[in-house]
Amino acid sequence: MPDRLRDQIAMPPGFSITAKVEEADLKLVIGQSAAGAGEPQVTWVYALVAPFPTVRDGVSQQDLLKAWQGRSTDEMKGHPLLVSESTLEAFTAVWGQPAKAAVRALPENLILEEAWKEQPSWAIVPFEALQPRWKVLRVDGVSPLDKSAPLEAYPLAVHFYFEGNAEALAGLEKKNWGLPAGNRDLERLTTLVMTGTTALVRSTALRMEEKGVTYPARDIGALLRSADLTHISNEVPFYSNCPPAKPLREEARFCSDPRYLELLDAVGVDLIELTGNHLLDWGQEAFAETLVLYQQNGYRVFGGGENKERSQEPLLVEDHGNRLVFIGCNAAGPENVLATDTSGGAAPCDFEKMIEQIQRYKVQGYIPIVTFQHYELDDFRPQSVHRIDSKKMAEAGAEIVSGSQAHHAQCMIFDGDRLIHYGLGNLFFDQMMDGNRPSFIDRHVFYEGRYISTELITTILEDYARPRLMTTRERAAFLQEIFEVCKQDAAYSQ
Repeated sequence: MPDRLRDQIAMPPGFSITAKVEEADLKLVIGQSAAGAGEPQVTWVYALVAPFPTVRDGVSQQDLLKAWQGRSTDEMKGHPLLVSESTLEAFTAVWGQPAKAAVRALPENLILEEAWKEQPSWAIVPFEALQPRWKVLRVDGVSPLDKSAPLEAYPLAVHFYFEGNAEALAGLEKKNWGLPAGNRDLERLTTLVMTGTTALVRSTALRMEEKGVTYPARDIGALLRSADLTHISNEVPFYSNCPPAKPLREEARFCSDPRYLELLDAVGVDLIELTGNHLLDWGQEAFAETLVLYQQNGYRVFGGGENKERSQEPLLVEDHGNRLVFIGCNAAGPENVLATDTSGGAAPCDFEKMIEQIQRYKVQGYIPIVTFQHYELDDFRPQSVHRIDSKKMAEAGAEIVSGSQAHHAQCMIFDGDRLIHYGLGNLFFDQMMDGNRPSFIDRHVFYEGRYISTELITTILEDYARPRLMTTRERAAFLQEIFEVCKQDAAYSQ
């Protein structure tokens, strides 16, 4: 029985625990429901996990059982599943005794460090033990991080039922056992997708005129909408006097037709970052109109504003009991795009103020998320000053530090359990060069006030406007390359 479940059981009056199974009137057992037992009393969800820089995304239930039985034939052969003692007991009840050397039991607080030391490696951990440095692997295509996950068919959902004599079972509902329904409550789980650069201009805008305003969302719209919170970094103003996108307008002075807000609605945007360096391409009038449009359409913004003070205000968000604070700034300039005391624009980086904000809101139970518009570099590796600034924010207490400036996807590292992803790449922008087409969408997961996981979703740009999910082969090659570069660059830290 999981330790957390055991700790929550409250014995009703008239009941006591016995060590002799044959004396028990009621038993809380693992397995399939006995005839007439109905729904399980408790469902405890586990996850198959591996160190974060793992290319593999999942396994079949059959392959997992083979590993348990010591019959692995793939790359995990010779690498035992790491589990805690209570997890070992639970799955022994479900799958039978594991083969010798197929499973290794460790204290739960040592499993993560051991897995990172001995890569490739994998483990089974209870949902409440998830941490950001784990990558959650799918089993038969199902992840417990998905809100729509069908847990009734999920192999790592362990069901507990009461068994006993008829009289004891009949009076079961009258007793208060204090049992939780499980360890995964969707009312306490928040998903946030964060994206890179959006600029609905040039060839992207032309395709929208030719094929419909929502054309760029065709392949990833449902994915973005599925999150509780969806973030974009829109780098350009929406301006009613913006010149037509057709014929193709190639100048680097950017603006978008306000009609294109339909695309943001189509992908379920909630949060808009305003750190981009093209926000003032058409002056203060266009930027002011953009802010009004965002307010009218219910978008929440951060990282920019009507003046310097407003631009540097954190954005506080609460969802499913989780409290997040977003802080964004532009470190790269140019100077004339930054907000001043009397004019609007992107938030200049004031690190002393940002550190104070991070620490103030962290004490109040908020999870700090910092975003940068930093210096661009068409490389997996970030510039040194970008590393320094990101580490400064992580050490101050930011749980996630995310680079929104990158047109080329970049490395990610951990500072303790805090994720730094230097650059996600483009979301909606027309750069079709080989190095600029691949990008990340980061799906961050929060549970009971904690940051517990990030899923790296990989996309590739088609037709100057339309990102699609990578194929299995494309994704494996891309992740392999970026993980290797990051390790060689000493960007990864444990």
